[in-house]
Amino acid sequence: QVQLVESGGGLVQAGGSLRLSCAASGSIASINDMGWYRDVPGKQRELVAIVTSGGTTKYADSVKGRFTISRDNAKNTVYLQMNSLKPEDTAVYYCGADLTLNGGGSYLFRYWGQGTQVTVSS
Repeated sequence: QVQLVESGGGLVQAGGSLRLSCAASGSIASINDMGWYRDVPGKQRELVAIVTSGGTTKYADSVKGRFTISRDNAKNTVYLQMNSLKPEDTAVYYCGADLTLNGGGSYLFRYWGQGTQVTVSS
């Protein structure tokens, strides 16, 4: 009923940039927070950045000053601009959205995208 489709991952050299996009579609009534998370083997999923429906943002300390999260509410899309990439940013990046469904009242559901690989070479 709801899909989050990510795009924009890939291979980049250290110091380079990538822009991730995630579009939500389906039987959505409203979207609260949208965020980006990343998985590194052997570690728990890490919050990278999050943006509220009002535009308030929060970042992991490790990406502050390098990554910028933004969203287009009209398109139900969240972006992550990643600059000055480092090898330690290598991970599978997932977008997540907390949303309400048409006919679902005010209950919030968390949906995830399929993940996109970001690899930063040294």
